[in-house]
Amino acid sequence: MIFMLLAALLPAFFLAFYIWRKDPVAEPVQWLIRAFLMGVAICLPVAFFENFVSRLLFPSGAPVTLIGTTVQAFLVAAVPEEAAKLLALFLILRKNPWFDEHFDGIVYAVYVGLGFAALENVAYVLSAGDQWVTVAAMRALLAVPGHYGFAILMGYYYSMYHFVEPSFANGLKVFLAPVLAHGVYDSLAMSGAVDPVAGGISFFVLIYFCIKFQKLAHKKVVALASSEK
Repeated sequence: MIFMLLAALLPAFFLAFYIWRKDPVAEPVQWLIRAFLMGVAICLPVAFFENFVSRLLFPSGAPVTLIGTTVQAFLVAAVPEEAAKLLALFLILRKNPWFDEHFDGIVYAVYVGLGFAALENVAYVLSAGDQWVTVAAMRALLAVPGHYGFAILMGYYYSMYHFVEPSFANGLKVFLAPVLAHGVYDSLAMSGAVDPVAGGISFFVLIYFCIKFQKLAHKKVVALASSEK
C-alpha cells in the first residue's frame, strides 16, 4: 500500500517542487498548501458531478462510438474538471495579497491542478489491482503531466487577464484553453475503449500531442518566469 501511494503521489509532488523552484519570488508555503488542498477538495464533488452528467448523456452505459467518447471527454471530463479548478483558483487568488506577479498565476493554478491530479491518481492506482505498476507508470508519464500542463495554460491566461489586459478574449482563454487541451487529451486516450484500431493510432497521436503540449507549457513557464527577473 505504501509503495502504491508513493507511486501515485510522487509525480504530483515532483512537478509541484519543480514549479516552486521556477518561481523567481517564491510564494508563502501556507498559500501553496491551501491551493494544493483546494485541488484535493474539489476532486470528490467533481467525480460525483461527472457521474451524474455521464448518466444523463449515456443512460444505457458507456459510449460506444468515437463521437460518444469525444462528447464524454469534453462534457463529462474536461469542462467540469477545468471549471472546478478555475473556481478553486479564483477563490485562492481573490483575496491573496501575495498574488502580485505574473508568474504567480501559473504557480497557484499548478498547485490546484496537482492537488486534483494527486487524489485522482491515488484513486486510479489503488483501484488497478495487480496492474497498479503499469497504471502508475502510464499516469506518471501522461495524466499527471497533463493536469500540470492544463493548469499552466489556465494560470498563464489568468495572469494575462489580471495584470496585462482584462479583455473578453483573455478571460475566455482562461477557461477555454485548458478545456480544449484537456478534451483533446481525453478524446485520444478514450478512443481505444470503443475502437481498438482507432485506439492504437490515437495512442501514438496522444504521445505526440503530449510532447508538443509540454513544450508549449514550458514556453509559457519560461515566458512568465523571465518577465519577473
